[in-house]
Amino acid sequence: MEGKVEDEETAEENMSWARVKEMYKARENISVKVGGMVNGGLIAYIENIRGFIPASQISMDFVENLDEWLGKDLEVRIITCDSARKKLVLSAKAILKEKEEEKKAEKLSAITVGTVLEGKVESIQPYGAFIDLGDGISGLLHVSQISEKRIQSPGEVLKIGDTVKVKVTKSEGGKLSLSAKAVAMDEKVQEEKEVFKMPSSAPVTTSLGDLLKDIKL
Repeated sequence: MEGKVEDEETAEENMSWARVKEMYKARENISVKVGGMVNGGLIAYIENIRGFIPASQISMDFVENLDEWLGKDLEVRIITCDSARKKLVLSAKAILKEKEEEKKAEKLSAITVGTVLEGKVESIQPYGAFIDLGDGISGLLHVSQISEKRIQSPGEVLKIGDTVKVKVTKSEGGKLSLSAKAVAMDEKVQEEKEVFKMPSSAPVTTSLGDLLKDIKL
């Protein structure tokens, strides 16, 4: 009788692992409740199989107090599924990261070439400066596009934290190329147009009658 019970338990466990493997292959998002805490992470069960959520895979941010997560619901994805070693590793971070990348892609797709934006210098490299445009989006301002004047290094005119106005000159593969020089040139052209613009409704002050009225025949 005891052997039969063990056989049934083994068969049930094998079926559970088979279902879990299908979830793993499908990269399925699974809702679980945190049921325990161990050194370095949390415990949650899927199909009655014990899964481990490492502290580094709980959130996008660093998790210091694991006990705050006890009893909470988490959406996770299986990142390791090894039935032979009875090893099931779960990750909430994988889903959160994917969603963040999708949002970023949506925001990037809304930024078209020619758009003028304002951002802050977040880092300076020998070849240019990276500009933080907000919402997790940044672009490269090449050294040749920083100023109308020829400069050797971005550090000659920029420092980290500076606010700059830039035009998007290229958007490809999730990367933006920017130009501050183009903005300066556009503004200069606009100023010149305003200086030389003649009012379309300006009255004509001289007529043929005005020219002839003082002539004596």
